[in-house]
Amino acid sequence: MIIKKVILLTAIAFISLTACSSTKPIQLPELVISANSNKTIENADSIHRNKRYFATYSTVNDLLNTKLDLKFNWDSAFVMGKATLKFKPYFYPTDSLKLSAKGFKVNEVALVKGSTKQALQFTYDGKSIFIKLDKTYNRDEEYTVAIDYVAMPNKLIVKGSDAITQDKGLYFINNNGKDPNKPKQIWSQGETEANSCWFPTIDGPQEKHTQEITLTVDKKYVTLSNGLMVSSVNNADGTRTDVWKQDKMHSTYLTMIAVGDFAITKDKWRNIEVNYYVEPEYAKYAKLIFGNTPEMIEFYSEKLGVDYAWDKYSQIVVRDFVSGAMENTSATVHYDKLQMTDREHLDESHEDIICHELFHHWFGDLVTAESWPNLPLNESFATYGEYLWYEYKYGRAEADIKSQMDMMAYLSSKEDAAKDLIRFDLDDREKMFDLVSYQKGGRVLHMLRKYVGDDAFFAALKLYLTQNRFSTAEIHDLRIAFEKTTGQDLNWFFNQWFLSPGHPELSIATTYNETLKKVEINVAQLQNFVNAPIYKLPIDVDFYSNGKVERKRIVIDNASQKFTFSYDKKPELVNFDAEKMLLGLKRETKSREEWVNQFNMAPLFMDKVEALSYLEYYSSYADVQEVYKNALSDKIWGIRIFALQNLTSVPVTARDQYYQTVLNIAKTDEKSYVRASALATLSELYKAKDNKAVYSQMLKDQSPMVEQMAKQLLESK
Repeated sequence: MIIKKVILLTAIAFISLTACSSTKPIQLPELVISANSNKTIENADSIHRNKRYFATYSTVNDLLNTKLDLKFNWDSAFVMGKATLKFKPYFYPTDSLKLSAKGFKVNEVALVKGSTKQALQFTYDGKSIFIKLDKTYNRDEEYTVAIDYVAMPNKLIVKGSDAITQDKGLYFINNNGKDPNKPKQIWSQGETEANSCWFPTIDGPQEKHTQEITLTVDKKYVTLSNGLMVSSVNNADGTRTDVWKQDKMHSTYLTMIAVGDFAITKDKWRNIEVNYYVEPEYAKYAKLIFGNTPEMIEFYSEKLGVDYAWDKYSQIVVRDFVSGAMENTSATVHYDKLQMTDREHLDESHEDIICHELFHHWFGDLVTAESWPNLPLNESFATYGEYLWYEYKYGRAEADIKSQMDMMAYLSSKEDAAKDLIRFDLDDREKMFDLVSYQKGGRVLHMLRKYVGDDAFFAALKLYLTQNRFSTAEIHDLRIAFEKTTGQDLNWFFNQWFLSPGHPELSIATTYNETLKKVEINVAQLQNFVNAPIYKLPIDVDFYSNGKVERKRIVIDNASQKFTFSYDKKPELVNFDAEKMLLGLKRETKSREEWVNQFNMAPLFMDKVEALSYLEYYSSYADVQEVYKNALSDKIWGIRIFALQNLTSVPVTARDQYYQTVLNIAKTDEKSYVRASALATLSELYKAKDNKAVYSQMLKDQSPMVEQMAKQLLESK
């Protein structure tokens, strides 16, 4: 699952480390790089006291297989279903069965014995079917129950959350056909516990089953479900019956169906079918949008040491989806923003969504969080899967841009800072879908990787995936996999990052003691919220001296610490958190010259951004203005945008030296975000110049974002 993104067709603006950028006449979406904060989490204790413990669901009957035979009434938006469900007691003997079934008309409940059925006593309260079995079954005995029912999802009282706006499970889109601009479709959305709105089942991530789903639809429609289509038969009445079979265990909330007029573009990974389902007019763009998928599958399979486990991989784009996307096993559903033209693709490829949902097929589908409080085992990993793909495909800078955006989204939320990553004090499972489970969790995994090292990190993930394959896991299973791999006790890491709220706030001052010939690094932990811990923070520091770079690891574990290192002369640069991996806020004290050196010497995207952030206060100095010139032509597009933002701090008398460069960026930069941002900079900082010609020229830009920006600027004249 990915939360629906808000995509604005304008340039990305960066906000600096120490102060917000100036107000602009044209509002740009913000890519926040870092920020200072004195925020206090005021009600952390009350938040924890007022919520109940959300326990893992007990398993009484184990659902082994679900067989569904479904027909659809478009006019009423009803599902006529026949379900055949195979069970066995999980451990203790039982003579009863409880199934979730929301808003049904239940026609029959029967025990299947060979080719015959035996009616069973049951009661139904509109949410659950309570069934009295014919006898007491022991854990080594299987039994099968058949249910004839009608599901009426449109009659349900709809609830939802910020992440998943509705929870009626099955959606009939334009079912009466009255909207000429919208196709008729049926699609499902099961997470968290909405699949029981269209078939009887056992809700919860802990329940895994195999399945076979028969869909009878008009011949003109295409169907999709989990697994493989094992048969497709045309019927005499103008319908067709498709049978989809998923013979590998997966959680019941990952069951899906879709029906509609879709064009199928076929692709392949190794010997596995990879297909893209879009509306027919977008078929020519399907490989542009989804074409990296086979390479993603190969990359993740190789990186994790665990091959993609499912029989196929399909992606389908539907109308009016209630979230951003959903990782249904072997059949991901995307919202309609992924249905785009080649021009729109220039501005926003949504590749992060595509790789996020795919990575779930290891973390979420192959190994599933055994309870909703453990959801970060699904979502934090899928978020970090985005980082891994961008790092591999486009380079570390692209991955770091994304990681920093994620971290600052989390840090911007005062409420989320009070939440544990793995949290059992829930009053609503839907509240797990937030900036903590996604953005914070992804960054925590990045820190874990940097702490243990790449070899250990991916070896531990392979062990975790292998030991829990086609099953469920909780956070301690992950910890144990890392401990078995590294030989280290990692309770301290998991306790402070996964099982506690908040994040550190550090003040760092680096000085050189000429008398003692020592570098002194003073670090203070300043986090200020109720029961704030003192964090244990292994941090790498790079020392640039005599043309060499030496890395040393320090461990911060006190409220205030001093670290000293012997150097015959002052290093040109001491780069704290050299990997730029820390989740938290930090304030550093360095000289102007040291920040200039950091920009020029240190290699990472965040090295340069941190330097530019602090150098904003020294913009009248010639060496800083030279840094800005270099930043405007930096190979990393995020640095170029940040440099454009920094020009607002340059004295008016010195701005003309950048004008031609900004003009050229607006016309020719390879990144549409940067071109649009340069246009905004021309409008704000160079009002006295006649920029109308370049605005008019950019009306013909291939990027809709740039075109819209140019149009807005011309209209404001």
